[in-house]
Amino acid sequence: MEAWTLLLPLLLAGAQARVCSVNKNVFEVQENTIPSGPLVDIYVPEGQQVTLGPTSTPFAFRIQGTQLFLNATPDYEENSMLLADLECRRGNMVVTQLRVFVTVLDVNDNPPVFPFEVKVKRVPEDTKVNTIVIPETELKAQDLDKNDILFYTLREVTPDASNFFSLVGVNRPALQLNQPLDFDRCQNMTFQLLVRDTRKEDEMPSHTATATLVLEVQPADLRPPWFLPCAYSDSHVCIQAQYLGAIPTGHTLPAPLILRPGPIYAVDGDRGINQRIIYSIMRGNEDSTFVIHADSGNLTMARSVPHPKTFLLVVKGEQEDRARYSVTQVTVQAWNASGSLPRFPESLYRGTVARGAAVGVAVKDAADPSQLLRVQAQDPEFPDLNSAITYQITNNSHFRMDGEVVLTAAPLTQAGAFYAEVEATNTVTSGTATTVVEIQVSEQQPTPTGAGGSTGEDQRFSAVEMAALGGVLGALLLLALIALVILVHKHYGHRLKCCSGKAQEPEPCGFDNKAFLPEEHEATWAPAPSPAPSPAPQEVPPAPQLPAPPAPPAPPAPPTPRAAGSPSPVPGPPAATRDEGGPAGVRSILTKERRPEGGYKAVWFGEGIGAEADVVILNAPASDADGPSDSGSDDERSDAGPGWGPPEDTARTDSTYI
Repeated sequence: MEAWTLLLPLLLAGAQARVCSVNKNVFEVQENTIPSGPLVDIYVPEGQQVTLGPTSTPFAFRIQGTQLFLNATPDYEENSMLLADLECRRGNMVVTQLRVFVTVLDVNDNPPVFPFEVKVKRVPEDTKVNTIVIPETELKAQDLDKNDILFYTLREVTPDASNFFSLVGVNRPALQLNQPLDFDRCQNMTFQLLVRDTRKEDEMPSHTATATLVLEVQPADLRPPWFLPCAYSDSHVCIQAQYLGAIPTGHTLPAPLILRPGPIYAVDGDRGINQRIIYSIMRGNEDSTFVIHADSGNLTMARSVPHPKTFLLVVKGEQEDRARYSVTQVTVQAWNASGSLPRFPESLYRGTVARGAAVGVAVKDAADPSQLLRVQAQDPEFPDLNSAITYQITNNSHFRMDGEVVLTAAPLTQAGAFYAEVEATNTVTSGTATTVVEIQVSEQQPTPTGAGGSTGEDQRFSAVEMAALGGVLGALLLLALIALVILVHKHYGHRLKCCSGKAQEPEPCGFDNKAFLPEEHEATWAPAPSPAPSPAPQEVPPAPQLPAPPAPPAPPAPPTPRAAGSPSPVPGPPAATRDEGGPAGVRSILTKERRPEGGYKAVWFGEGIGAEADVVILNAPASDADGPSDSGSDDERSDAGPGWGPPEDTARTDSTYI
């Protein structure tokens, strides 16, 4: 036994050396990928050949020498398992048969696909909450990747649509209703359905797809008829209106009753269905006094009421299909109509008509000539009796009444204003009322107020257009004046400056101290008597006599700057002022004394000036009216001899003499 154990490996090794073999026969390959090298090496004994058997996956493998290769890109969706059947032959006889298996691994390489792009679903308005509106089988997407798990998201396109619908689950795309629908509030809702083959959006690889859901809300018969106007209403409830009317006793009104707040009128509460409403009186119609029209709801009288009383009518409004109805109450009060008088809303009506109008021409309203003048009276207690009021003109034979319209009763040959009294008579209550109509007979047919076009050859533009034209012309005129002023200033401005300036005062010819002069008056220059002529100072023209001022002088004004090149008002040193041939060696002695009224007086003495020199009055400020003279001047006048003082008319002036 031990001998056979030792011989068995040797026998197996010898047998293996005579057959084909591979070291591995099961492989895994991801789809869409091909290994760069051989899949497996095949051991082939000498004298044998290896080939692919008929059971191999078609076109999946190839053999080159003794190596097995993948021949095509594997696709999990087409074939998840590949088989290579290897046959080793010696001649035509198969010596060995081997099988190599290749498992194709799935890869997320296909996006999910919806079976539709846009899906429209009609949902009845009365669908119950939590009802599955669209099942999962209709909304589920398909993914060729077998192992992919799809995740769904519902996004609203119509605002607030997500309040009504939602998905059952993130992996279950069934659509369910969350709250009751309302056809009046929202009739169409649009959603976008999104599917993704990964749990997270940022996970790679990831594929998505979208589709559109359109839900159309179909109206359902949920509400009864509503009598309008509603005292309160929403999309589900209407508090019915109640109607009130009045009729006169002893009379049968031919027209439908006038009720408050309006005529009897009902509509289908489901406006999307809007069925026709049929009216009827359920109770309260004593002695069949009233009749209601089945289609319009108008309430009329079948017979008169002999004495005052109140009718409480219960009126029914029912849908045409008899499925739903509602009721309301109509209160009709029968009153004694005697003493009820009609009333005109206006005390004076104004109309207009063209001169020469023939008989039967209607009078137009003066306020709006395009409309007829209507004179209408109303009964405040019984509005139903307004139709029983008749009209007539009592005091003018040129006009007559045709109902509420005024017509001409005779040709109008004379222009002017006509006044007519219109009497209104209630044929039921025998009450009367009067008003006045002023009719203006004009030369030509009146033109409607506010109508387009011109009213005559002389009125080509409206008042607004003329005002706009005047504004434009005024602006142009202002611009022209501004331009003219600029041109005049540019070309003649320097002349205007010269003309507007003050005339300069004549400069004195002698030595003068301008600081001594009063600001308000000019200096008075006069020659003093001289014993003998001498070549002394230049003759000074006499100063004009100044009139006495009516008031005390104003404070001194600041000195005005003098122009360049003009002579200085204050004389300079004698050396600068004498002539070349004059005496030499002039010495200047300046004496200054403060004046009480302000300023200074100054005297210039020339050397070698004898008694023959002329005496010149340097400063003569003003008369006594200007102010009191200073003491210094009085002393000088007292010391002077005869012939040295000022003239008699200037004896009291404040002067300085040399």
